[in-house]
Amino acid sequence: MSLLSPALMARLETLQLKSRHRLAGRFGGEHVSTRYGTTVDFSDFREYHPGDDFRRIDYHVLARLDQVLIKLYEADDEITVRMLIDTSASMGVGGKLEQAKRLAAAIGFVALTAHDAVTVRTFPERARAPRFAGRAAVPSLLDFLEELDPGGETPFAKAASHILSQTGLPGITVVASDLLTPEWQSLVGLRASGSDLVVLHMLCEEDETPDYRGDLELVDSEHGDRLTVSVTEDIARAYRMRVAAWRNEVAAITRSAGATYLPVDSRDDIEDLLLKTWRRAGILR
Repeated sequence: MSLLSPALMARLETLQLKSRHRLAGRFGGEHVSTRYGTTVDFSDFREYHPGDDFRRIDYHVLARLDQVLIKLYEADDEITVRMLIDTSASMGVGGKLEQAKRLAAAIGFVALTAHDAVTVRTFPERARAPRFAGRAAVPSLLDFLEELDPGGETPFAKAASHILSQTGLPGITVVASDLLTPEWQSLVGLRASGSDLVVLHMLCEEDETPDYRGDLELVDSEHGDRLTVSVTEDIARAYRMRVAAWRNEVAAITRSAGATYLPVDSRDDIEDLLLKTWRRAGILR
């Protein structure tokens, strides 16, 4: 479990993913439901199952009837957190994929601890991940993420189409990608599916301010295309301005679609991101 330290997991246990919309999921989680009232009112009992929150056990019933039952509340719902992780070759530059894996692990841990379900899909697709559910699934999720390696192109439109074709109730979709593909605008459609959409825009120092000067041959890490260039200070400055404009465009388009845009540098401290920046942004509570 090297993606998350025990100390960080202990702090993450107190958090919960926050949806900006009332969600309809499978009853028994910790999110506001569209199907019941707006207050957290007692509704019913059901039998305890492994992975359920032991704090919901009614110990008075246990003492009187020797039955292990948990309390259900009208405003509680379980949702599915869908994670879409870019594992293309460009994500291997500057530690972007490693940072994406750490953040996916943290988000997945928070979701599973709150009794939400988690699914993971990569593009290009490496292996079909199972659906993870319950606190006991945390090691399996972390093992799956740990094994992801970068390679290949970025079939973003195909991955987005796959998610849009899935049936089921809305949830939260988290995309972690450097978006270095003309297809990046396909992510806007993910919000149209009814799910909350969070875009983690993964970039590194080499993407934004590469320290290259002189005559160079650049090689596309995904397609193998080659380009001979002569990098002067003026060209480097123009490149930095173009990257900044592109990032602003991505942010504006995703936010106009109702999604949450979160820029992430591979050098960022994930504890600060999760416990400070993202809480202020309303992603976690």
